[in-house]
Amino acid sequence: MANPIPTQPPFENLTISAAPNDPRVQIITMQKGPENRLNVKYAQTIIAALRYIETQVLKPDAPGAVVITSFSPKFWCTGLELDEGDTNIYANSDGFYPLLATLLDYPYPTVACVTGHTFGGACPFALSCDYRVMNSERGYLSMPPVNLGLHFTGIGSLPRLKLGPRIARKMLLEAHKWTGNAALEDGIVDAVAPPDKMLNVAIDLAKQQADRATMGVYGLLRSELWGEALDKIKAISYVHRRREGTAPKAKI
Repeated sequence: MANPIPTQPPFENLTISAAPNDPRVQIITMQKGPENRLNVKYAQTIIAALRYIETQVLKPDAPGAVVITSFSPKFWCTGLELDEGDTNIYANSDGFYPLLATLLDYPYPTVACVTGHTFGGACPFALSCDYRVMNSERGYLSMPPVNLGLHFTGIGSLPRLKLGPRIARKMLLEAHKWTGNAALEDGIVDAVAPPDKMLNVAIDLAKQQADRATMGVYGLLRSELWGEALDKIKAISYVHRRREGTAPKAKI
């Protein structure tokens, strides 16, 4: 008798669907209006969705990939709900950092389909994915903590490792704003596409990489590349003896 297909649990403010004609590729669509800002609850919801795909949808050591996109043509994600830190000093260590660690340690390839504006903590969120496809017609990618008087522990490791020192400097110390085409030129994203085609481009990229998970070493090999960042982020996750990151001195 065939195993029954598990009933998908509800995930607040996001949906999970299979790519058309290819269930190897699972699509997480963020739907937390208006800008998909991250707080503890939402970061943990995305983690739960990733774990559900890993344990209930895709089989271990089988082909698979995940695309993370947005319901909004204007916003992919605009970072963290900074006000949450005013009442919960553990907000970052319980939400933001565990989300990054989950993606960096995930057994399947991941693709960020960056539909629109991507600001602040959303930059390391996107960089935690293996590939990025960005809107060629609208939206900026920018990481402005230097302009806000804001520091997140370990936040420079991913840009430095993945983008190199010159582009990492532009991102972290200059708060540079990239369009899709400029981000492609600087190697931050892997492809750009118009809004009506970018999800298909992201799915095609995920399909190309899905078989890489078959041997069960994809995550292990990824950690060889970005392990320094992963170790730092893991060390910050679920730490309840100190606040991780400073409070902003200016508001967005």
